Amino acid sequence: MSLQVIQTLSSLQQLVAEWRNQGLSIGLVPTMGNLHQGHLSLVEAAQAECDKVVVSIFVNPLQFGEGEDFDSYPRTYQQDEERLREISADCVFYPSIQEMYPNGQQGQTLVQVPSLLTGLLEGALRPGHFDGVTTVVMKLFNMVQPDVAVFGQKDFQQCAVIQKMVEDLCVPVNIRIAPIARDEDGLALSSRNQYLDASQRQIAPVLYQQLQWMSKELLNANQKVAEVCKKASENLLNAGFSQVDYIQVCQVGTLLTVDLIESEKLSCNYYVILVVARLGKTRLLDNLLL
Repeated sequence: MSLQVIQTLSSLQQLVAEWRNQGLSIGLVPTMGNLHQGHLSLVEAAQAECDKVVVSIFVNPLQFGEGEDFDSYPRTYQQDEERLREISADCVFYPSIQEMYPNGQQGQTLVQVPSLLTGLLEGALRPGHFDGVTTVVMKLFNMVQPDVAVFGQKDFQQCAVIQKMVEDLCVPVNIRIAPIARDEDGLALSSRNQYLDASQRQIAPVLYQQLQWMSKELLNANQKVAEVCKKASENLLNAGFSQVDYIQVCQVGTLLTVDLIESEKLSCNYYVILVVARLGKTRLLDNLLL
């Protein structure tokens, strides 16, 4: 069956009901469009587990703060649709802002995960960002009622926040976290990579190289986490990055920073290195599990 393009909630609910009546399992991949191979790998992960997959494309204004790139965020719907057809996706849900927020953004009930998780890292730098994320994701969960939803590890804190929301609110959705898709030189695939000019694109892979260097350093005995983070930050600035927003080693579940790596916890993905750095005005996110 060819890709079904749906723009209204009523049409989406009708399609989902038909699938449910056929006893089919449903997967959801929420995106903001401008699809690249990283997004497509999420769709393929959902296809491997579910009979039908809905891919949502919605640039969500609620998660953009003042001065951020909502207006300039790349919108490439026709190209996105073609890519979804190439991998035999079942449905793309492409709603308008009015369809998603019929009472306006100011009149929208917000879903808020506690600040113990959302007030750190990205949340500290972008107040209200995660309220926008959790609100739109919960709306999509209620609209699609999927069995499985797939998210990418690149947005590590976002994944942790969504998992917390699902657990606390007893949402009957299985969350899957897919590995980071990378270019051949190690740069994590991202829609914002296209903001980089040619010289910046040559520098960008240093971000992942520093994560790998940090991993090796931290796995050695008697390494102080703060010193390794400081050195990696200096290395990024020396390589041409304009700013390091943060580079921290955190516990996976709580995202609390750690000062010392305990070797007995390394075998269970207990620690993660999280970094956000800027090349010019472009914010690049990446992470690496220890």
